Amino acid sequence: MAAAATMAAAARELVLRAGASDLEEEEGLLGGGPGLQEPLQLGELDITSDEFVLDEVDVHIQANLEDELVKEALKTGVDLRHYSKQVELELQQIEQKSIRDYIQESENIASLHNQITACDAVLERMEQMLGAFQSDLSSISSEIRTLQEQSGAMNIRLRNRQAVRGRLGELVDGLVVPTALVTAILEAPVTEPRFLEQLQELDAKAAAVREQEARGTAACADVRGVLDRLRVKAVTKIREFILQKIYSFRKPMTNYQIPQTALLKYRFFYQFLLGNERATAKEIREEYVETLSKIYLSYYRSYLGRLMKVQYEEVAEKDDLMGVEDTAKKGFFSKPSLRSRNTIFTLGTRGSVISPTELEAPILVPHTAQRGEQRYPYEALFRSQHYALLDNSCREYLFICEFFIVSGPAAHDLFHAVMGRTLSMTLKHLESYLADCYDAIAVFLCIHIVLRFRNIAAKRDVPALDRYWEQVLALLWPRFELILEMNVQSVRSTDPQRLGGLDTRPHYITRRYAEFSSALVSINQTFPNERTMQLLGQLQVEVENFVLRVAAEFSSRKEQLVFLINNYDMMLGVLMERAADDSKEVESFQQLLNARTQEFIEELLSPPFGGLVAFVKEAEALIERGQAERLRGEEARVTQLIRGFGSSWKSSVESLSQDVMRSFTNFRNGTSIIQGALTQLIQLYHRFHRVLSQPQLRALPARAELINIHHLMVELKKHKPNF
Repeated sequence: MAAAATMAAAARELVLRAGASDLEEEEGLLGGGPGLQEPLQLGELDITSDEFVLDEVDVHIQANLEDELVKEALKTGVDLRHYSKQVELELQQIEQKSIRDYIQESENIASLHNQITACDAVLERMEQMLGAFQSDLSSISSEIRTLQEQSGAMNIRLRNRQAVRGRLGELVDGLVVPTALVTAILEAPVTEPRFLEQLQELDAKAAAVREQEARGTAACADVRGVLDRLRVKAVTKIREFILQKIYSFRKPMTNYQIPQTALLKYRFFYQFLLGNERATAKEIREEYVETLSKIYLSYYRSYLGRLMKVQYEEVAEKDDLMGVEDTAKKGFFSKPSLRSRNTIFTLGTRGSVISPTELEAPILVPHTAQRGEQRYPYEALFRSQHYALLDNSCREYLFICEFFIVSGPAAHDLFHAVMGRTLSMTLKHLESYLADCYDAIAVFLCIHIVLRFRNIAAKRDVPALDRYWEQVLALLWPRFELILEMNVQSVRSTDPQRLGGLDTRPHYITRRYAEFSSALVSINQTFPNERTMQLLGQLQVEVENFVLRVAAEFSSRKEQLVFLINNYDMMLGVLMERAADDSKEVESFQQLLNARTQEFIEELLSPPFGGLVAFVKEAEALIERGQAERLRGEEARVTQLIRGFGSSWKSSVESLSQDVMRSFTNFRNGTSIIQGALTQLIQLYHRFHRVLSQPQLRALPARAELINIHHLMVELKKHKPNF
């Protein structure tokens, strides 16, 4: 470390000396010297001071001390000046050695120079060759462009020739008549598949020839004669086949649906006629319309006549109205009426005719029903007749659209040409029957059958019957409304005094109304009709007025109330069996029944407990007005009421229960009235207790004889009837 410090100090001294000599040289270059010019006083800006130079030297020394050679020299203690001279000597030796090496290799260098010169000559020749090759390539590219243009022109000519060939090929293929086509058209039966295939080919060729003739193609004249003769032959064979199928419909007991199905397999025959021989197509269509029109008319006329023979013999007449009394007498020559007029107002099982299972059930077979001596109401016959009409009409409409290739108004016109006479005959028969029909339920069921059949036709996408359904409804609705208005008028004009002996049991007219109204309401729920509800509302008003008129014939108010309650309860019970609980009719009669029941309970409690009721009402009124002091003068009356109630309430309750059960035909209704009366009696006695708890009557000695309210409730429960 001491040697290193010595070396560093020596190096620093040498640097200082070198710096001083440099400064002297600069001063000499500037033309000055010692004593000629004073040195500048730069102060802090003087960078020639020893301090600045020493700092600079320190930095360089520290950097050089990190060098590996310097480290090695310092470790060995070498003198730098001697080492410097040694390095310079080594460099001179190396330089001399390098010169000798170059001299020794002079021949090789000369040879290398000659080789480089020869390479330059070779490269020059290569450059000349590449230039010639480039000129050749430019001439070749121009030739390639020429070839490309020629190739493009040849491609265009090829495509044009191919297009012409394709067009000519199509034309030739469309005009040439192959032997297989001629053989099939002339010899094959129309039912063979190959006849149908070749007929389609013939149709295509005929269409192609017509198209080419329109364009002025002269070659069409060569094949026109052949195609015309084949077309005539095909039309003749097709005409004979289709007419034979149509004539087969006319055979007795023939199921015409089988030939129709067979014709659908050959529907292209009519399409061929339509495109090639319209006169024959029109002939076939007219023959089909004429034949099927007569068949449908004959079938439905016969079926309708035989169907009406299995109708019930007893039907409603104009005198079978709701307000007509059962004791009404008829003339000597009058027809016997229904055994029970009430049956025409009862729905019973007749409503099943519009159920989904019965609505689309198989049609009735009249001769089978006659052998079994079965009879049906009119709505069942109407359902069978119109279901057959619906089924056949849907099948016929779809056949017409598919075979005769029509749709929209054209399909409607063709359908009505086939079925029009049958539909007109059916409408006339219905109109004739309705003229003497007075069965409102049957007519109303027929209306709903039509509504449902109309929906079925819509689901089958057969709109051809829409007009017919509207015409049927236009006949049924007015007749139904007329019958309903006749029944309303009959109830309105009924005189209670002509009905014979009075009875508190439900009246037969109200029972008729209940059955009739519940029937119409239950039927009308699926397809609500506002006009029907209005007519039923008018009928209900007249029936309510009739019940009040009959009740007025009773002498006592109690009998009047019993009659009203029995009738309201009966009508409500019948309506609730079929109508919805929230229907207008049910709510109306429920309110009437509740009001009359409450009034009857008050009337029932009045004879045995009237004094108690009157006192409680008077006392509560006084207490409410603040005049309770006036109760002090009622001690004797109160005492009598307490003792009278205690001695007679059991017998009164027993008599009351027996009276109620004798008065009402519906035991459940009677039980409800007894419960209501007993409940009201308990409430009355409880109010009596509260009145006696007032200060004015609290000291009354008779209060000790009051019956305990809980004991009274227990005793009254024993009188509750159980059914």
